[in-house]
Amino acid sequence: MRVGFIGLGNMGQAMARNLIRAGHQLVLYNRTRERADALAKEGAEVADSPATAAKQEVAITMLADDNALQSVIFGPNGIIQGMQPGGMHVSMSTISPALSQRLSAAHRERGQRYLAAPVFGRPEAAAAGKLTIVAAGPPDAVAKAKPLFDVLGERTFEVSEEPQHANLIKISGNFLIACVIESLGEVFALSRKAGLDPQKPFDVFSKTLFNAPVYKIYGPQIIEGKFSPPGFKLPLGLKDIRLMYAAADQLAVPMPFANVVHDNFLSAIANGHGDLDWSALALVAEERAGVTGGRAA
Repeated sequence: MRVGFIGLGNMGQAMARNLIRAGHQLVLYNRTRERADALAKEGAEVADSPATAAKQEVAITMLADDNALQSVIFGPNGIIQGMQPGGMHVSMSTISPALSQRLSAAHRERGQRYLAAPVFGRPEAAAAGKLTIVAAGPPDAVAKAKPLFDVLGERTFEVSEEPQHANLIKISGNFLIACVIESLGEVFALSRKAGLDPQKPFDVFSKTLFNAPVYKIYGPQIIEGKFSPPGFKLPLGLKDIRLMYAAADQLAVPMPFANVVHDNFLSAIANGHGDLDWSALALVAEERAGVTGGRAA
């Protein structure tokens, strides 16, 4: 399949590489051209604008936030201008449900198709083709994209015919992950302050009550302080909590614990941790408890 791929950050580059290796013909666009040129050596073409990349059967976007996506969709030489009638945009970014609704309407007006398919998984999962994909949109659009999803992920959930529902699930999932990181940080700070190696309670919990991937990924990172290089930076986590806030506000749904997590993200960034992985959110609990690096301050 000929695929336009726009957005070659840590996630996008790994995803695009897997599609190339699976035999798909990719036309790439990235604001920093060097990332696209690196994949050209592996057989991809490089476009000079999002509009050119979007002329293919399918155009995938994998960008950091709403602003970045809007700029390549509606900006000069944007995707919506270059995509042909009948073409399909697959948005795999973590964006707001509100923007997803806007994109769906804008593509529909031009006779184009739109599918939301955000992913769960860090860069290492993207590189291994083991992402979890949450797809929402017209069934025929999901079916067309399925061969691509089979390369990129190990499981695809088809959740709705309304694209924004996939985005709501994605930001809800990231909110839950942030809550796990926050709770692990608090428990580990408590253990350290008591003179107990946090690995001990983690072994108990991760092998019994909380035997789940999210605990097994983030628990060791927090215990060992492996916050760099980041797989997902703290400001991106804060962005997703704000997206959750906006969606909840629009639907008049109180989310009191979101306030706690939001403020702790701000504290982490204010204290100089903004370039670290979002698991460094746990440092806020350590600093408040007066423990640093496992030692009482």
